[in-house]
Amino acid sequence: MTMGKNVVILENIRSAYNVGAMFRTADGAGISKIYLVGYTPAPIDKFKRPQKEIAKTALGAEFSVPWEQVDDMKKLLNSLKNAGYTTIALEQHGSSELVTEISNYTPFALIVGSEVDGVKESTLKLVDKILEIPMYGEKNSLNVASAFAVAVYCSAFGRDHL
Repeated sequence: MTMGKNVVILENIRSAYNVGAMFRTADGAGISKIYLVGYTPAPIDKFKRPQKEIAKTALGAEFSVPWEQVDDMKKLLNSLKNAGYTTIALEQHGSSELVTEISNYTPFALIVGSEVDGVKESTLKLVDKILEIPMYGEKNSLNVASAFAVAVYCSAFGRDHL
């Protein structure tokens, strides 16, 4: 099982409830750090107060998973690449691979994007890989926190265990 070296980047996630759910999932899957980019809310607001909606769904994981707010996505991705991470966007795209391939790219920095618009096009141009979750029903996507959970657990347990 791969744990403790992978990181995630939450790009423009508007719902604090989704952010809290992703903190909790990251803790469970052994993610070592969460980077918050764009308008993604942080567990502590600019006035140093806890973000109630994040706390409600994270259930303390906002304290067990280190996090950092970052302004410059390009600089962050370059830094992570230089540190040996494979940068991966979770997004439906013409050049995507199945999310089960994530276990082949360790250590990785997984990027999930906006609930409505997904990962920004400018970010997609910077990543090493794009992975997607196959959808078989009428809807073409999962809730961002659910998709995040699928991806990080694919990494933690590999495709042979799902």
